[in-house]
Amino acid sequence: MSKRLVIVESPTKARTLAQYLGDDFIVESSVGHIRDLPSNAAEIPKAHKSEAWARLGVNVDDDFKPLYVVQSAKKAKLKELRAALKDADELLLATDEDREGEAISHHLVETLKPRVPVKRMVFHEITRAAILESLEQTREIDRNLVEAQEARRIIDRLYGYLVSPVLWRKVASGLSAGRVQSVAIRILVDRERARMRFVPAEYWDLVAEFTTDSGEKFEAKLRTLDGQRLARSGDFDPDTGRLKDPAVRLLSREESGALAQALMPQEFCVSAVEEKPFKRTPAPPFTTSTLQQEANRKLGFQARRTMRAAQALYENGFITYMRTDSVTLSGEALAQTRASIEATYGKEYLPEAPRSYQTKVKNAQEAHEAIRPAGSKITSVEEVRRATGPDEAKLYDLIWKRTMACQMLDARGHRMAVTVVNSDTDGSRAAFRATGSRIDFPGFLRAYVEGRPDPKGALAEQDRLLPAVEEGQSVAPQIETEEHLTKPPQRLTEAGLIRALEESGIGRPSTYASIINTIERREYTFRKGNALVPTFTAFAVVNLMERHLGHLIDTDFTARMENRLDRIARGEREPLPYLREFYFGNGMPGLKPLLDTKVDEIDPREVCSIPLGSDDQGRPIIIRVGRYGPFLQRDESTANIPEGICPDEVTIERASELIAHAEKADEPLGAHPDTNQPIYLKVGRYGPYVQLGDPDPEDKKKKPKMASLLKGMSPAEVSLEVAVQLLAFPKIVGQDADGNDITAANGRYGPYIKRGDDTRSLAASDDLLTLTVARSLELLAQEKKGFRRSPKQLKIFENVEQLDGGEIKMLDGRYGPYVTDGETNASLPKGFADPAALTLEEALDLLEKRRAAGPRRKKKKKAKKKKAKKKTAKKKVAKKKAAKKSS
Repeated sequence: MSKRLVIVESPTKARTLAQYLGDDFIVESSVGHIRDLPSNAAEIPKAHKSEAWARLGVNVDDDFKPLYVVQSAKKAKLKELRAALKDADELLLATDEDREGEAISHHLVETLKPRVPVKRMVFHEITRAAILESLEQTREIDRNLVEAQEARRIIDRLYGYLVSPVLWRKVASGLSAGRVQSVAIRILVDRERARMRFVPAEYWDLVAEFTTDSGEKFEAKLRTLDGQRLARSGDFDPDTGRLKDPAVRLLSREESGALAQALMPQEFCVSAVEEKPFKRTPAPPFTTSTLQQEANRKLGFQARRTMRAAQALYENGFITYMRTDSVTLSGEALAQTRASIEATYGKEYLPEAPRSYQTKVKNAQEAHEAIRPAGSKITSVEEVRRATGPDEAKLYDLIWKRTMACQMLDARGHRMAVTVVNSDTDGSRAAFRATGSRIDFPGFLRAYVEGRPDPKGALAEQDRLLPAVEEGQSVAPQIETEEHLTKPPQRLTEAGLIRALEESGIGRPSTYASIINTIERREYTFRKGNALVPTFTAFAVVNLMERHLGHLIDTDFTARMENRLDRIARGEREPLPYLREFYFGNGMPGLKPLLDTKVDEIDPREVCSIPLGSDDQGRPIIIRVGRYGPFLQRDESTANIPEGICPDEVTIERASELIAHAEKADEPLGAHPDTNQPIYLKVGRYGPYVQLGDPDPEDKKKKPKMASLLKGMSPAEVSLEVAVQLLAFPKIVGQDADGNDITAANGRYGPYIKRGDDTRSLAASDDLLTLTVARSLELLAQEKKGFRRSPKQLKIFENVEQLDGGEIKMLDGRYGPYVTDGETNASLPKGFADPAALTLEEALDLLEKRRAAGPRRKKKKKAKKKKAKKKTAKKKVAKKKAAKKSS
């Protein structure tokens, strides 16, 4: 019986398709790309190893021909697909309809070399109707999309493999550069620079609570004084703290206090009452970018977590394709959405005709629909939760509500304003203004409010009602002064960075999650709350690229690159001329000549220096990025910058304080009463600590004893007595009834006690310095918190087809979470945002890579010992030979 082989890119998608296609089809997955450029030297075929371009994986001298290899982890999968193809009389490629999906299909044809007819089937949602329709409307592989993906891959490889080594040589090892990631880093650094330049300004105003004759109260703020507008936050230059417009009135503390006292006994009346209608229109349905932004704001999801959940929803048939720039909905989707709105909220919430939207994104690719619930009916959130998981259910809830809202009527209401003035014409003329609003018809706000998790609560807050007052009506005042300080520009969150990249036309929304993951993993940024904070290493990298490779990090240049690649995808341009122009140069600086001429000009000390300013004595202070981390320098004095400090927090005052501590570090607090060795108070990369004695100049490996300060302890509190106590740890505080020693120590995770192998952490109220035996015994008698004899199970995948019905567990081990199939263990990658969101495909991929890597190498110490033994053996053999010759 003839069979048709369908290949998709993921096992989950394969299972869903198999449910709709029936027994006449064999559905297999490639688990992503089946081949790619070599990722390391071991993957380069022997025939090409001697070639100068082999490390790049791209022959730049032969029309940029890429060297594709099947990774060792994919060889078994390729064998499976070839075996399945033998039993098929037709090959259907059903990978995603985007550049990556098209490239996967192309590489499958190139490696499988099928002798049967090959067709490409595409669909925007995984439903029975969509799949059956796609079988009737197959097409050829789109060469334009394949060439665009290949050109992008080649450019990214050239950029990363040629620019990254410059960063290793001039800044630090282990860094990476990328066409989009380097621009993303610059955006974060520019925002932090603005915060560092920021000068706060103080301004004052008056707030009055007015009471009507009927006892109703409302609050108003002073807006004008003698016809002159009062200063607000936006009136100040953030870099100087001065007013941008001198015509604006600035009140000081003294002036505002005196004005409040002068106005309090005066009479006030309403001078104007205004009421104007307003309307709010709903936001368009989700694109990839807006989904990531809104999930970050509403659900607190990182972009990677959002895309994992969206991928699972799509592959299980709950939403349409999740990589799209389109804000359009199909006719079927519009009819379904309008029917749902009428059933859920009533006909009064439906506009006469369906709404249509236009994308505002640069370089938008609108081949797909917007992201919406798939199928002909809305699936319940609970059903989605049972079939997938909690993250997917939350995201689905967001998607269907946004889809409903985009087709509902506008919200309508009125904005009100009341102006109140004093009646004293001899003194200052003060005008206070109160504002309010009310919602007359909630419209789409019934279903969805952007940035707010609860539409009902957000709707209630829209109503800020003012009492019914008339012009000329008298009101009694209660006036107070109010101080304000201007605030620096806010740091970008993930949502903010994604919006900045998208608005600039840089990168593709489908890649933003991996870009943010990369810059975190490479330690170019860290999180403070929900904000992304650039590290000092990021500053050094941006300095280097701005001064020497400027156009590579320029937002306009990168956006133009993106536009050229999009034109290749549309078939409007050929890839080869662009690759030549990018690499060799012609009309723009070529990458190769730029690096050939610029690299030797780069001064590492210069690019790794960030001038901070001068102290009160006029001495310049510079932040330097060194081999072991950032540090401060003032003349000959240096001081480490403790980890976790944000760049804008290193002010002149803070830097002077750190340098002062470092200078005093060479002055001992005193001598230890028992050993007479000097005790120093120092500040290191990980914070302040005390040190006993000096390093041995003859034995550099022998380090003096050091002890960190206790949590919450400041250097100012550390006297000689306290330092001696800290250095005494670990120490025996006493014995239990059986004579076993109880030891107290200050460990990596805080103070603790130990008796044999039994340990307990001290409570927050305990003081390690004054800990008693009685309290220690009390702690040891308590049940140990967080103790487990075996790794805790975090997740389990049962009935895994690839394991013949076996299972994969994710466990929380001693060194972090890992997955295991009972034979192979694979740790989750460093920086993996949310282990609970790990998918089966990712688990299988981790295990496959671990198996392909082979047994773990032995520790270097053992290897060194083995090498030393061999060396000794060789010497013995040489001595014996020499002895024979002499005899």
